Amino acid sequence: MKKILIFSTAYLPLVGGAEVAVKEITDRTETIQFDMITARLDRKLPKHEKIGKVDVYRIGIGWPLFDKYFLAFYGHKFAEKLNQEKKYNLIWAIMASYGGFAAMFFKKRNPALPLLLTLQEGDDFKHINRRVGFLKNLFKEIFHRADYIQAISNFLSKWAREQGATCPIEVVPNGAKFYFKENKDYKPEERGNNFHGWFNKQREITAKDNLKKGDRVIITVSRLVEKNGIEYLIKAMPELPENYKLRIVGDGQLRKELEKLTEELKLTNRVQFHGKVNHNDIRYYYEASTEAENDKFYVYSVFVRPSLSEGLGNVFLEAMSLSVPVIATPVGGIPDFLRDGETGWFCKVKDPHSIAEKIKFVFAESNKNKVWQVIERAKKLVEEEYNWGGIASKMRNIFFKL
Repeated sequence: MKKILIFSTAYLPLVGGAEVAVKEITDRTETIQFDMITARLDRKLPKHEKIGKVDVYRIGIGWPLFDKYFLAFYGHKFAEKLNQEKKYNLIWAIMASYGGFAAMFFKKRNPALPLLLTLQEGDDFKHINRRVGFLKNLFKEIFHRADYIQAISNFLSKWAREQGATCPIEVVPNGAKFYFKENKDYKPEERGNNFHGWFNKQREITAKDNLKKGDRVIITVSRLVEKNGIEYLIKAMPELPENYKLRIVGDGQLRKELEKLTEELKLTNRVQFHGKVNHNDIRYYYEASTEAENDKFYVYSVFVRPSLSEGLGNVFLEAMSLSVPVIATPVGGIPDFLRDGETGWFCKVKDPHSIAEKIKFVFAESNKNKVWQVIERAKKLVEEEYNWGGIASKMRNIFFKL
């Protein structure tokens, strides 16, 4: 049986695109044993546990910053002890981050072991360079030492070459979950009696947002950090009619600042902060039901995230898989799946007016048929090219190739 040692800065129950990807891929991969070394980050997390098919070893004392550096510069020593017992066949580094440093050091001590580097980075590269600082040369060595690189977008593939990578690079994206896929007749403007649970959850969320008949809902699922551009989405709201409401799902360091901005713009009755939501429940927030007639729910929602940078953007794919129209910026890996007027719409970066105009276009009654054509193309694209089954198969091929 092939044995793979994964190095990752964080892992479940901490949830991000990279963590979800590892879980989805490993759950679907047979005849491989997976172990992981990651930073502990929280004292409540056990030092060792099995999550799905991955044996997770957390190192550190439960202090995030200390644990990340501890992983980067001590993780390889812990790996040596595990390797004496397990005899690994492959090193898998999740991102060129703290876990990537640990994997690189382990590779230097075990040059015969192939190193697979997965790139999932979503931060602006200027921010990454500032964070790396005087460790720039060591950082680039992560790319130099890699025997194979899997990037989730063409944007990140190009970045790997810019960092000096000379090994083969393959683009294998992340996937999206397909909610309600079991109902072949599913249409987002109409819900049958089989969706009572969905109805109840929608009523609960609708009540919190104080939605009324005729309201239109703009939805974003985002960490409240600078790179996701939520400031510009809020600033677009004064240019939109009063019945346009904004639902913000997610938390982060900018929340208080964004709440203050909402108050200054007198938007507290139109902008609702839902905070952090359990990942399994996020699907209920992507859509908005504001009317119910003859057992039919009518959905009036658009997903918007005016990102400043993006490695790929799982949340866009999830919205598309749910037949929710998407507005995004043409940055990072987003152009891999979003083509303006075909699978979604582009707005300009840091431009509230552009955001508002695209939202008006999607909600305009005169554009209804065009919007539905885009929705259908986007859903088909995600189902065909961004399903986890196909992605896991591609990753399995890489594992056995190395």
